[in-house]
Amino acid sequence: MPKKQWSDLSEGTRRFIVVGAIFEGILKVIALIDLLRRPASEIRGSKARWISAVISVNSLGAVPAAYLLYGRRTD
Repeated sequence: MPKKQWSDLSEGTRRFIVVGAIFEGILKVIALIDLLRRPASEIRGSKARWISAVISVNSLGAVPAAYLLYGRRTD
């Protein structure tokens, strides 16, 4: 099966991909700003590992969301 080109995709599929990329980008920016501002003592795990995971893993927002929900200490 040949690979599909961007022009082969339906308008709805292209829109979904663009919205997903924007959503992930916004979550990554929010998570990175929080990581850079927050002291290491308020982060569960290694600050450097969270930063590298947020930057390098393309996850449709799963890694930034995991950091924002579970990676920060609230106590």
